Amino acid sequence: MPHLNLKNAKIWYEQSGSGQDIFWIPGGDNVASDWSYQTNYFKAAHRNTSLDPRGAGKTEIGDLKEWSISDMANDCAALIKEVCKPPVYVIGISMGGLIALQLAVSHPELVKSCIAMGAASHCTGFSRSWMKAEIDFRKRGGTLTPEFARHHYGVFMYPPEVIDNDKLWDSLVPFISDSYGERENRFLIGQWQACVDFDISADLPECETDLHFIGFSLDIQCPPSLVRRSAQISKRAVYHHIDGLGHLSLMGHKPDIVNKKISEIIGYKKL
Repeated sequence: MPHLNLKNAKIWYEQSGSGQDIFWIPGGDNVASDWSYQTNYFKAAHRNTSLDPRGAGKTEIGDLKEWSISDMANDCAALIKEVCKPPVYVIGISMGGLIALQLAVSHPELVKSCIAMGAASHCTGFSRSWMKAEIDFRKRGGTLTPEFARHHYGVFMYPPEVIDNDKLWDSLVPFISDSYGERENRFLIGQWQACVDFDISADLPECETDLHFIGFSLDIQCPPSLVRRSAQISKRAVYHHIDGLGHLSLMGHKPDIVNKKISEIIGYKKL
């Protein structure tokens, strides 16, 4: 797949399938191909497009060190205009959920419906202080060995059911390692600072786009209570709760449960 050349970035994207467009936005340090559990499920009736966000994968940003969630939402808007037929379904997880919400607010004409998973109107509490602490750690030159990193981040990605299952854990280690084993400090700082600075709580009460928030009961990165409250302050939003899943259970742990919930929201019936 090619890059889309923009002013400050060359955005790598992937596209497959045919039909009504779904635009998938990855979380921090995740990439387009990480949505394979979803795109393979929906490709029979939908064209699926995703990208590597700034600071991850094959997207090129030169010497850029700072960018915002709005910048990444504008990247998505440019890509949707270029390779999709808007309005499209926009679906994001974690940081990608923040970008999806910003896209719904800033570019409502491009969004048919927005699904934000494991994401809230702004970062607060433990998640915010954790990111700020690691930003400071990385700015001081701190790094994690790949072996330590996959355990450090793995427990934030998955619930106890995964941690307590040796076979399942071992099967997910390659994915965790690919995403988080070796993170370049500049890119981590850029992505996480964008998340820390994000606050769309003043815009959601006026947003006319149909919003769907999905919270996971065992999500410690973005507890479901924060997701629910974000839906409650939104003008046109529905909150969906899924029990037993963690922050990234949709990737490798129990993707079918999340796929079925998305299907319910967009009216998709798997052939």
